[in-house]
Amino acid sequence: MPPATAPTTAPDRTAATRRTATTTTGLDRLLADPDLLPARHIALATNATGLTADLRRGVDALLERGFTVTALLSPEHGLHGTAQAGRSEGAGTDPATGIPIVDTYELPAADLDAAIAATEPEAVVFDMQDVGSRYWTYTSTMLDCMAAAARTGVPFAVLDRPNPLGGTTVEGPGLDPAYLSFVGRLDIPLRHGLTPGEIARLAALRSRATPTPLPDPTVVAVSDWEDRQPGAYRTFVPPSPNLPTADSTLVYAATGLIEGVNVSEGRGTTRPFETVGAPYVDDRLLPLLREQNLPGVLWRDTWFRPVFHKYAGQVLRGVALHVTDTEAFAPVRTGLTLLWALAELYPDEFRVLPRSADTPASEPGCALDRLWGSDTLRRTLEDRRDPRTLIGPATTVDATYPAAIFASPGAAV
Repeated sequence: MPPATAPTTAPDRTAATRRTATTTTGLDRLLADPDLLPARHIALATNATGLTADLRRGVDALLERGFTVTALLSPEHGLHGTAQAGRSEGAGTDPATGIPIVDTYELPAADLDAAIAATEPEAVVFDMQDVGSRYWTYTSTMLDCMAAAARTGVPFAVLDRPNPLGGTTVEGPGLDPAYLSFVGRLDIPLRHGLTPGEIARLAALRSRATPTPLPDPTVVAVSDWEDRQPGAYRTFVPPSPNLPTADSTLVYAATGLIEGVNVSEGRGTTRPFETVGAPYVDDRLLPLLREQNLPGVLWRDTWFRPVFHKYAGQVLRGVALHVTDTEAFAPVRTGLTLLWALAELYPDEFRVLPRSADTPASEPGCALDRLWGSDTLRRTLEDRRDPRTLIGPATTVDATYPAAIFASPGAAV
């Protein structure tokens, strides 16, 4: 496989942010024009990323504009974003508003239905920042809330936000239906190129051929997202404790796969997902990765000691990723190249983690199977084959999805 061509000059990685400095989210558009959403009594699925352009909480701003919020539906990591991966903050009451908090994380469907119905909303509204990777769980929470709204006869709406990886490029495999899980509720590529609202529209469109079709959602679309380019943050807000920087959201589609192998993805450090390593990594990894000339990324040698999670308390050697060009960066190919290099250099130490004993019976396969969306990556690594052969060239959203899921330029919703 020929290596990708490296950029010949260091690009201005802030250009995309400058181009999208006037991007307006669905939340801010709704606050400017409340008639974009017919309902006034809403159950709001949100968290610490559901902020206005001037960083006010969305729930507070909506209350000021005359909306009644009957419940706050919180995802993995909780309403305030304090819980670690695989955890939530639990149910309770929002101290600032007195609004009940419904913890949706791992909540059975019947209980979610009952919790929504009990607050009698006129609509369920979703407003959270996605990070552009299929295995990020906020869109799974969105789809669960969307299905619950349909079962309880309540309309569903999305206050849309840009995809930080951009909305033009699609990369990586789709999802084998046998591997549907909470880190993959819908068959879309790993780097999907969609916004939450577009994912909701796609789910509704595909459901029409099923026994339980979903009503079309109302999507208050993003406006002025110029060319759907990466980096459309006015101000970056961490979507979870382990994605603390804008760069960590960019590389998550690459190094999130490291969760499924015996290599630290940097949890327990100040730069999770930007830092990877293991006790057996030595000085051979860095030059091998640099030789691949992957676009939009530079590598450096690093040493770190996680304070929790894999290899807690041990000093590890590894590499750190630095994204130099957000438009050229190919996260899925980068992640597969990293896995290939680890397997190639350390065949006696590197391994795929087995299925955990505490994995719910409803979740298929091992962690790597669920993250990848099938067992093909695991089998390829176990057979000592090159995982980069599993994907072809990146393609576009226009070539991948039906046009009906995209908002028309200048459309109100």
